Amino acid sequence: MSRLLGFGTYDRDQHPRVGVLLDGLAASGWEVTELNRPLGLSTAERVELLRKPWLLGKLALRLGSRWAGLAAGSLRLRGRRAPDAIVVGYLGHFDVLLARVLFPRTTIVLDHLIFAAGTAQDRGESGGLKLAVLRVLDRLATSAADLVVVDTPEHGARLAPAVADRGVVVPVGAPEDWFAAAEAPRAPAGEELSVVFYGLFTPLQGTPTIARALRLLHEEGAPVRATLIGGGQDLEECEEILAGVDSVTWTSWVPAAELPAVVAGHDVCLGIVGTSAKGQDVVPNKVYQGIAAGCAVVTSDTAPQRRVLGDAAVLVPAGDEGALAAALRRLAGDPAALAAAHRAAAAARDAFHPAAVVAPLRDRLAAEAAR
Repeated sequence: MSRLLGFGTYDRDQHPRVGVLLDGLAASGWEVTELNRPLGLSTAERVELLRKPWLLGKLALRLGSRWAGLAAGSLRLRGRRAPDAIVVGYLGHFDVLLARVLFPRTTIVLDHLIFAAGTAQDRGESGGLKLAVLRVLDRLATSAADLVVVDTPEHGARLAPAVADRGVVVPVGAPEDWFAAAEAPRAPAGEELSVVFYGLFTPLQGTPTIARALRLLHEEGAPVRATLIGGGQDLEECEEILAGVDSVTWTSWVPAAELPAVVAGHDVCLGIVGTSAKGQDVVPNKVYQGIAAGCAVVTSDTAPQRRVLGDAAVLVPAGDEGALAAALRRLAGDPAALAAAHRAAAAARDAFHPAAVVAPLRDRLAAEAAR
């Protein structure tokens, strides 16, 4: 049996993607262990540190302490059979460099779900020097890996020409606990359509568009009730748009272990509707997770989402609050339409299990081993 090591400072709760990769490969027959020292910073905090170089000392101190633990752990592995491959978890731009030093002859897989430069641009960074530094960081990280896992062909096209042939497209998928949430008993359907959104309120997600759509529905008295979970860059604008709207419930945080059940308790899970360049390249976690949890999904009509989801989601133009409101109005007013949306999502669920989505990586690793 081939041995796989999950390595880095990742956090499965905050970044479930790495768990999907590791669990999927374990289900495919790999013997998976983990050498992981979570950094203890959220995605937003990591991006903020990258955008503000004067704060990098804080990152360096924390990273140094975690790397000491990773280095010590790697020494303990030396007395055993070395792993055949290493997966460096999401946001592993720095961790992959350490992995290459500690395991110079092992196949290293970088879970490159985001490009540092692209994410900083999406969140408002426009400084030429800062973006240049982040582009160098992206290139260093991808150059240190033997295989670079991306989530869509659009992201794969952003890899530098020198490493383009190392790219492997693996859909994000959803952890198994989201599928389990769909099997739990559900409350009977209410008179109002229940809608949930959760996220970091970034431009990628288009939360002001979501807020404006919910405002339209409220003003016309549509039977729609929404739960908005999370917070971030665009939260204040959304709160202003929805001031006085009592059909919206705000929740600042839900523990990761509880989130699948919370989402599964709603009729509809919203994806993203942002118009940024990054928003055109991704299929977000919440789309896969919402489908896994048994919800109907409404998200933006972009090339990658149309390709992956097909009829499994209700697709609306990005940035169009009128179209989003119309889609929710139809689901709220037509039980047959809502039932059809649920059936279409359910028909796609099996393709998003960890063991299914990792098939391209599993095959590529087999090809690497055969060389």
